[in-house]
Amino acid sequence: HVQLVESGGGSVQAGGSLRLSCEVSGYTYTSSCMGWFRQAPGKEREGVAALYTGGDTSYIANFVKGRFALSRDNAKNTVHLQMNDLQPEGTAMYYCAADATCYTDVAKLALKLSRRDFGYWGQGTQVTVS
Repeated sequence: HVQLVESGGGSVQAGGSLRLSCEVSGYTYTSSCMGWFRQAPGKEREGVAALYTGGDTSYIANFVKGRFALSRDNAKNTVHLQMNDLQPEGTAMYYCAADATCYTDVAKLALKLSRRDFGYWGQGTQVTVS
């Protein structure tokens, strides 16, 4: 069965950095979509970033652009979210997600992220910024 396992969360002071990782198993990782979402207490889950594993297309949400970055290791079926200059509003549970349908068009990828249109989800990893 499909498993997405996040790691790398923790507690940091404002201005600090964390690197989240998401390893996928039981799933055809190649030519698919991988996304990162976050959900703060009392708020809706929001899309942070997404990428197409079969090419160079990626998208970073405007509210973290310039501070967060995506990378991937296709040989290990793993994607990473590097988070720099974290601020208290970044405190949330961070979730990794995967979906077989993806796009090379950035606008379509962004729309997919905004709609949370991903079929598989991890359990999440907590990030706390103080």
